[in-house]
Amino acid sequence: MRKAIKLLFASTLLVLCACKDGKTADTPQTETIEVSELENLYAMMSGEFSSKEQSERDTTFFNINLVMHPIWENDSETKWLYVEQAVTEYIDRPYRQRVYKLSDQGDGTFESKVYELPGPERFVHAWDDPSLFEKITPDSLVVRDGCAVYLSKDENGCYTGSTRDKECLSSLRGATYATSIVTLCEGQITSWDQGWNAEDVQVWGAEKEGYVFKKKS
Repeated sequence: MRKAIKLLFASTLLVLCACKDGKTADTPQTETIEVSELENLYAMMSGEFSSKEQSERDTTFFNINLVMHPIWENDSETKWLYVEQAVTEYIDRPYRQRVYKLSDQGDGTFESKVYELPGPERFVHAWDDPSLFEKITPDSLVVRDGCAVYLSKDENGCYTGSTRDKECLSSLRGATYATSIVTLCEGQITSWDQGWNAEDVQVWGAEKEGYVFKKKS
């Protein structure tokens, strides 16, 4: 009888040890945090970029400084960026200030919608004082209808896309519409903005290729 009890005790102990060494429901697991494609695109677009390298290689291109700074980061559905472009020599006098709204279209494409700011002069170098954007809301922005860029990821991990047809109206320098072709890769953005008249003749913008911006930070 005692031998039977000892055998039972030994068997129970072996089972308990096996359970202790094996994985159980209470064993802490390493969490894998997946980054969505939208967040990945957002990260690639965020930062300070420069076309200095291209301008040194080809003097027909200006040395442009481009900053895209995250704003309204509490929005869980979409991503917002304040965008400022200036000739580096006149960096305190930007020639373009916009807000981009990034959203996942659910079909493998991403929309970068373009907005104008009310009183843009108030927001020059606004990344130095992000509280400026707490004083306005998305409702106060003016959407540039037809000027959204639609992007999709290619086999190289870059995001490429453009505006659609002749939907982005423009009156700059005799143009009737504008087009934008964009490629976003890790550490680099290529943006080709062009204006066209009613006869589809280019009237402004780079002619050879788009501006190539290398990421500074």
